[in-house]
Amino acid sequence: MQQNIMRFLDEHELLHFMSEPTDEVRSEVESLDGEILVLGAGGKMGPTLCNMLVRAGAKSVIAASRFTDIDQQKYLEACGVKTIKTDLLNPKDFNALPNCPYIYNLVGYKFGATGNEDLMWAMNAWLPGLIVQHFSKSRIIYVSSGNVYEYTSIKSPGSEVMSPLSPIGEYAQSRLAGERLSMYWSEKGKTPLTVVRLFYATELRYGIIHDIAWRIFHEEQIDLSMGYFNQIWQGDANAYLCRLFPFCSVSGSVINLTGPEILSTRIIANQISSIMGKAPKFINTESEDALLGDATFLFKSMGRPYVSSEKIVQWVADWVSNDGKTLGKPTKFESRSGRF
Repeated sequence: MQQNIMRFLDEHELLHFMSEPTDEVRSEVESLDGEILVLGAGGKMGPTLCNMLVRAGAKSVIAASRFTDIDQQKYLEACGVKTIKTDLLNPKDFNALPNCPYIYNLVGYKFGATGNEDLMWAMNAWLPGLIVQHFSKSRIIYVSSGNVYEYTSIKSPGSEVMSPLSPIGEYAQSRLAGERLSMYWSEKGKTPLTVVRLFYATELRYGIIHDIAWRIFHEEQIDLSMGYFNQIWQGDANAYLCRLFPFCSVSGSVINLTGPEILSTRIIANQISSIMGKAPKFINTESEDALLGDATFLFKSMGRPYVSSEKIVQWVADWVSNDGKTLGKPTKFESRSGRF
């Protein structure tokens, strides 16, 4: 099994792979007739999304962020992306942003939000509505979170976009508030909007599978309280995002973005364990429900993801075993309290 594992030699090779556009992405991006502004571009997904847009033939890509990690800014500029170092909560900085016909709102505050709830609400609830107001003549893709849904049975396909919303904890509540305000201002300004409810984009340096592999490698306990989950390879998630502008509509369309499978924490851990040769240490037991999303509409519209969970398991196990870089941001997916 290990002999057939595709190996990424370093972070540069990984980033290049995750930002490789498909033919469908190239066709869609080349058809966009203006600049693309990516807000919150310094986060986990922003750099590879921006690079994919450039490689797909975007006319111009502008990345706006606080860029607390200067390496992210340098990476983007090396990719041909124009960068703007800005604090979006500062009115002077915000009002100085360029008007572009295509906007990605990737802004969100989750990790470290406990104890900083006021900042979290400003970022996740107030700012998204302000963005739709300010860019009222643009098409906007707003990446929200699957945390807005209620937990569903592990025997179900997961929540659809019309399923009940029951956000647990202030993070999830602030995300739903951001959606509601975005949709309100979309209707008021007749601004085309797509709200994307993302369930865990994952790669080798970050994500649920990375977290499980890290704990096995370092002989830490794996909590089975949230025993099932969805995830999608970050390169596939970016490819879908690149193709979503035609779905934007006044008052906001909603799309779930995740992989096609409901994965078992226990089974994934055992698969990683067999590659690493280390036994997992489990605590607690699986519940009968979990935070799960159904992205059937996306797959029917654009096809299924290219990268399977089996490949991700193999890649992550190999990466972690060989001391590959981590972003140091545990997903805390096992939390059932909504506190991150």
